[in-house]
Parts: sequence; C-alpha cells; structure tokens
Amino acid sequence: MNRAEHAQMAMMLEVCAYPKPGNVDRCHDYPDTRLEHFLASAILARPVFDAAEKTGGRVGTLIREAVQCTNGHSGGNTHFGAFLLLIPLVLGGDIDGARAVVAATDVEDAVEFYAAFGLTSVRMAESDDLDVNDPASVAAIRERGMTLADVMAYSAPRDMVAREWTNGFALTRRCADLLHAHGCGRESVVAAFLDLLATEPDTFIAKKHGEAVAERTMRSAAEVLDGKRDLAAFDAECVLAGINPGSIADITIAGIYVALGEGWQWDC
Repeated sequence: MNRAEHAQMAMMLEVCAYPKPGNVDRCHDYPDTRLEHFLASAILARPVFDAAEKTGGRVGTLIREAVQCTNGHSGGNTHFGAFLLLIPLVLGGDIDGARAVVAATDVEDAVEFYAAFGLTSVRMAESDDLDVNDPASVAAIRERGMTLADVMAYSAPRDMVAREWTNGFALTRRCADLLHAHGCGRESVVAAFLDLLATEPDTFIAKKHGEAVAERTMRSAAEVLDGKRDLAAFDAECVLAGINPGSIADITIAGIYVALGEGWQWDC
C-alpha cells in the first residue's frame, strides 16, 4: 500500500474497531453521526491524500480541501482532527517528515487552516481570542505573522491534537508503538486506544463536558485495564452520557497510519 492508502485504511480501521468506549463504531452510532459517515469520509478524502503524496502542496490548503471533500454528508465533522495529523504525515511520509512539514508552515497555511476550521462545527475554547468565525482573527494572524505551527502552539494547552504539532507527534509515536506491542488486528487497535485513554485526559471530552469528566473518564479506562471495570459496561455508560473521546480517536488514526508504514498487520 502507498501512503494515501495507509491514510484511508487508518481512518477505516479506527472507526471499525470495537468496543472503543463512547465512540461511534460498528456496534453503535450517535443520533446524528453514524458509522457510514465515518466510512464515507475515509473514501471521499482519497483525492487529497493522493495529492499530498504525489504532488505535495501547502499543508493548510490540503487540510481545507480534505474538509471540503468530506463535508457532503449530514454526519457533521468526522475527521477534522485526524486530517490535522494525517496531512503532514502523508506529506512527510513518516513522523520525521511530518515534523519537517510542521516546521516549514507559514502564515498562508494558518489562514487556510482557519478557512478549513470555519467549514466545521468544531468547538472553540471559550478562552480563545482568535475566533474562527471572526474575520478580525484572520487579520490578527497576518498582523502577528503567525504560522500554522504557531497557531497549533497557541491551541496546544487546550487541544491534544494541536499538541502533537508541538511535541513532535509524541502520542502518535506512542500509539504506533502500542499497536506493535499489542499484536495485530482489531484487538490491537482497541488495546492501544484504551492505553491512551487510561493515561491522557481527552481534550474533546474536556471541551464538551469539562475537565472533571475527562479526568474521570481517564480513571475509568484505567480501571478497565486493571480488570476492575467491565469494558462493555464502560462503553455503554459513555455512549449514554454522550462522552466520546474524539481527540484520542484522531491520534489513534495517526498511530495506525504510522504503524502501517512500519509493517503492522491489520488483517491477521
């Protein structure tokens, strides 16, 4: 498989693995977002992944194009965070290459990113003064000379996907290592996801429900790993409460992409 195929496979394998507590998978949907929406996005994003691999391009523009390609269904934003990680990874080929892509971003990448953000329903933190819905924020980015890497650094304290841009894709690397360590196939994806959830407060949960809920979810995942809580029951509790670890799902996708490039097997 080439890099574009690895990116598609990573998106598909993450959403099809089950049970991943609280997230859409083959066993349950949310009222407005279903498994089919995630699979459709994995298919529709292919032209952007192909372009990133074969011809390169501006990372901010490719992120915007990926969002545009996948905005045609009623399931809302399914993979915005994943695109923030996959696009530099596909452009760079691997984590080292992605770090170089991040370092080379400029102001126009930041402007394109904000255009992409405006096409989604992604939550802005209440403390953010750079509001994507405010044209003055784009002007402020230009005035400050903020690159896309700068924008991610600005968001990193509150967003673990943005934080991957500032820490050298550390959790992406860790997820790939977990996949290798856990073996192959669907069970490995679930195990890696749980390992991350048990040690990292998911910032998507924190934005939606508050930091206390994110911390409690992390502790509950750790109890599952320790055998003190049933995984299926934990999954059902999260779904009922609308607690979905979307940021860790995005990082899991990136980790699968990296692992596939290193020979990890999904079909054992």
